[in-house]
Amino acid sequence: MAPAALHCARPCLSNENMQEPDQPPEPRPAAWRCGRFSYAPERVLVMGILNLTPDSFSDGGRFQRPAEAIIAARAMIDDGADILDLGAESTRPGATPTSEAEELDRLLPVLEALRDVSVALSVDTRRPAVMRAALAAGADLINDIEALAAPGAIAAVADSDCGLCLMHMRGSPLTMQREPAYREVVGEVADFLQSRLGQARAGGIADERIMLDPGIGFGKDLGHNLALLHSLDRIVALGRPVLVGASRKSMLGELTGRAVDERLAASIAVALAAAARGARVLRVHDVRETVDALRVWDAIEAGRPVAIQRRPAARSR
Repeated sequence: MAPAALHCARPCLSNENMQEPDQPPEPRPAAWRCGRFSYAPERVLVMGILNLTPDSFSDGGRFQRPAEAIIAARAMIDDGADILDLGAESTRPGATPTSEAEELDRLLPVLEALRDVSVALSVDTRRPAVMRAALAAGADLINDIEALAAPGAIAAVADSDCGLCLMHMRGSPLTMQREPAYREVVGEVADFLQSRLGQARAGGIADERIMLDPGIGFGKDLGHNLALLHSLDRIVALGRPVLVGASRKSMLGELTGRAVDERLAASIAVALAAAARGARVLRVHDVRETVDALRVWDAIEAGRPVAIQRRPAARSR
């Protein structure tokens, strides 16, 4: 399938959208580097969630055995996932920390078995030692809910070529949903992400490796989450690709009254709304359905049918 751009797919003919003949074109945003891959900025990528934990809020316990996780990973690739996000520590609200040894025991057998797949491999971790081990085992992306704030985290990834996702979180998974409060949530989240982006730069990490995540559901109530999604363009304006992960989350239960396993329609709705506001990576449980929704959106934006095959989504480096 052709690269997805969730904006005007053909040149608009209105005067206000036409450039003067001698006016230089606007600069094209840089690609996002992610380990073995380089992604065009227009592409909306689908990141499939693969939890290797017993207690994640939606699918905890389903893929604890490596063989089950590997089968699930390959199924998500067949369904059109561009990235697989492997998590070996639950970060659901109220979750207690997992030991470093246990996180590695869950993660490494699956990561090593998948290291030659044709899509990017992301590891969802906040521990520098796990980051180093994951990169040695073939990870293309480190997805850190603490935005590389742990001592040694920046140094653990600076000399690699991996992509990085820096997320906003208020508190810790154990405490983050205990009456979260902000003066102005969008501005505070944007300021935090700008600050962490600056710290990464200072540590020798190139901007083109970095993606940002406003952290839907991480230290935010329903109003905070809706404000961030409504004004996602303010996060996009920081100049880096933006990831949104709202799949099956409790905010969707609050809005619909549906149980966690009945939130497919709501998850697709929030994914498309985020993409329309500039998100370039959608972190989801339901890969096939999200890919199909984006495929229909692409066809409407283009005004014509588009190729069914979404891949190749990236250029191997």
